[in-house]
Amino acid sequence: MTTIDQRIIELIQEKLNVGDWPWGNLLLSVLAILLTVLLTGLVGFEREKRGRSAGLRTHLLVGVGSAVIMIISIYGFPSVFGDHRDVARLAAGVLAGVGFLGAGAIIHDHGSIKGLTTAGTIWLVMAIGLACGSFNFIIAIIVTAVVMLVLTAFRKIEHKVNKHSPILLVTASTDVPVMAIVLSYAKENKLLVSDVSTELVPGKDKLVQCIFKLTSENNAEIDVNKIEEDVKKLTKAVSVQNLNRH
Repeated sequence: MTTIDQRIIELIQEKLNVGDWPWGNLLLSVLAILLTVLLTGLVGFEREKRGRSAGLRTHLLVGVGSAVIMIISIYGFPSVFGDHRDVARLAAGVLAGVGFLGAGAIIHDHGSIKGLTTAGTIWLVMAIGLACGSFNFIIAIIVTAVVMLVLTAFRKIEHKVNKHSPILLVTASTDVPVMAIVLSYAKENKLLVSDVSTELVPGKDKLVQCIFKLTSENNAEIDVNKIEEDVKKLTKAVSVQNLNRH
């Protein structure tokens, strides 16, 4: 079955390849790189706007690098391997390499995992780059549209869900029974407490950090700002943070 992308490639090569000079291949490679810059730039700009650790430049570099490697896989070694070359071999190496890069964007901070979405977008711009580099332009465009939908429209849905289950990080003096106070407050306000953990603040023996998740008994929306203020006042906390706030 011939795809639309393959038909476009055939037309370009038929019209532009003159003699021994494969101008059609060159044009396709340039189009692939330019499209990669556009599509991965959209994803990178969204991450940059959100102030994430991996922003526009990182996403562009990963995407363009992936596209270039895919193009080299297709056109780079014809005189060495001829028709027996495996064009997917370098792409497989990119998958493994970018996986390590994405892992570097993930941060474990006080019981909260941060950077998973950014790690996911790094992996996806790699896939977009490979799609462009292999001249599957329509797939690359569709994937980018889906990614942007997830990063923008779905954020509002995620925010509404998180209103029902804030994760609070309370930093207070070790002299204060933080969890006893929180449990009493939760019972009075019909809240459930789960995923509790406590640890001393490194370098500050008189401060403790308590992390816990709050949910409503009847699954109603929680006024997180009011809860933060109440908990801070009751525990005389140095700070109260909602780790689920985006």
